[in-house]
Amino acid sequence: MRRVNSQQELEALREEIRKARDPNQALVTICTGTGCHAYGCMNIVSAFKREIEKAGLSGKVGIRTTGCHGFCERGPLVVIYPKRIFYQRVQMDDVAEIVNETLKNDKIIDRLLYTHPMTEEVAIFEPDVPFYGLQKRIIFGNNGLIDPTSLEDYLSIGGYAAFAKALFSMKPEEVVEEVKKSGLRGRGGGGFPTGRKWESCRNAKGDKKYVICNADEGDPGAYMDRSLLEGNPHSVLEGMLIGAYAIGSDEGYIYVRNEYPLAVKHAEIAIAALKEAGLLGDNILGSGFSFDIHINRGGGAFVCGESTALVASIEGRVGEPRSKYIHLSESGLWGKPTNLNNVETWANVPVIIDKGADWYSQIGTEGSKGTKIFSLVGKVNNTGLVEVPMGITLREIIFDIGGGVPGGKKFKAVQTGGPSGGCIPESLIDMPVDFDKLKEVGSMMGSGGMIVMDETTCMVDVAKYFVDFLKGESCGKCTPCREGLLRMSQILADITEGRGREGDIELLEELGVVMKDASLCGLGQTAPNPVLSTIKYFRDEYEAHIKEKRCPAGVCKALITYEIDPDKCTGCGACKRNCPVDCISGEKKEPHTIDQSKCIKCGTCKDVCKFDAVTVK
Repeated sequence: MRRVNSQQELEALREEIRKARDPNQALVTICTGTGCHAYGCMNIVSAFKREIEKAGLSGKVGIRTTGCHGFCERGPLVVIYPKRIFYQRVQMDDVAEIVNETLKNDKIIDRLLYTHPMTEEVAIFEPDVPFYGLQKRIIFGNNGLIDPTSLEDYLSIGGYAAFAKALFSMKPEEVVEEVKKSGLRGRGGGGFPTGRKWESCRNAKGDKKYVICNADEGDPGAYMDRSLLEGNPHSVLEGMLIGAYAIGSDEGYIYVRNEYPLAVKHAEIAIAALKEAGLLGDNILGSGFSFDIHINRGGGAFVCGESTALVASIEGRVGEPRSKYIHLSESGLWGKPTNLNNVETWANVPVIIDKGADWYSQIGTEGSKGTKIFSLVGKVNNTGLVEVPMGITLREIIFDIGGGVPGGKKFKAVQTGGPSGGCIPESLIDMPVDFDKLKEVGSMMGSGGMIVMDETTCMVDVAKYFVDFLKGESCGKCTPCREGLLRMSQILADITEGRGREGDIELLEELGVVMKDASLCGLGQTAPNPVLSTIKYFRDEYEAHIKEKRCPAGVCKALITYEIDPDKCTGCGACKRNCPVDCISGEKKEPHTIDQSKCIKCGTCKDVCKFDAVTVK
């Protein structure tokens, strides 16, 4: 990549790259995000290279390794351009057939196509897959188009044009106003208006100012920021460059957890490429504006996702939050004015500057503009990353995009906002999803985690899981969070293990109110959400655990008993053969019984019974 010294040279380079590429050439794109790495995608890449050469198609068919496409549950994913033929769950044995049938003879391989789990409709082309077709992928969509390690690829789709526009056609104040006008709110959890945060930092006193990208994503089941930084690091870097210019900063940091090695690697490659091209460093594009970015690896502490704890960690101190009476915009990193946004927020900025605030603000709701990327996981057919406009309903996300609940089971609840979010019941499934509506029902947007639960989920056990997670991640600096989470965990353990008492529910509610009011940072203030929301919407389950010593979902081992229905048991012996503690007895073709004194309640007997003879009480 040659160095570019002006806006004109940048546009000339972009045009040169585009002219060298034939949009009608056959191109095999292979997802190489972390999820597909687990499926062995790099072996698929090597196999395609071998088979294309063997078929004599070298130079006629291109190969591009891309970031995460979002449909992680169906990986490894292969999309063939220009038609965008979509193949899913591709294995090594499929590669030669794809090359010889699809690439050479334009034939479709039916078994590799996507079939909708509810309607059984088959989709040949990527846009026709409901998972993709019902989304609005203005931020995440480019992941499937570019090689994340290639600056040329990013330039070819218009990369850094928004930065050049801001740098040469807009004053810093105008950039801030455009972001304010767009209505963009922070995607990291708090939902604070991004433009207002930028304005505060720009107006703060001090010659030295910092910008920080928070990539310390720690919510269980959430990986939106990880996949964006892995699959399109330049979109994040371009957003940071625009923000730095608007705020008046010459130095920035990406704080990314060390458990994200691919994201770290791709960010490092992108930064090196930008410096080589003259788009990062001193006197960028001859404008007089200088900016540099460093990568700081975090140790994986959940609390370091909180802004002041993150800053403390960069400074080399223990990652503990501080009181918010002094804002980062006034005194942040090393006491200097600092602006911190998360990965997804920064990636929205180039789109806003390129297309304009008026275009962007047409997407979403009155108080929540744009799109949001959610990590859709749990008891749902189509798990993965989905980008949808603010205001879409939970039903549309879970059933239209997610394909509904597997096995014909009944939808019960969805937990949004990570471990500090709330559980939303089926009765609210048609509510629109935005910052304000989620808060109204006792949950939150968070960074975008969305965990679907079915009828087999125990809501008391769910609350216990998240409280235990937060208890382990609390820094312990303030008493309400430290002691409140410990006491909540103890009470929930008692309830799920048959020691629940009258008054426990009221005590949990009282603890939750105190923690919300008195905790130092957002972790403690939102930690009671899983408990309070499950009590609000599923109080009957708490009461069944306490009063009847019964777990309605059949999850809490201390409160369940496995029995064999003699009218349904055929005496096949499957339960007896598979029982790990030999607690099942019975003759062949005769009803079997379970010795309750030996049963460890593992559930194996129920799993292997083909006649639904094993019941849970």
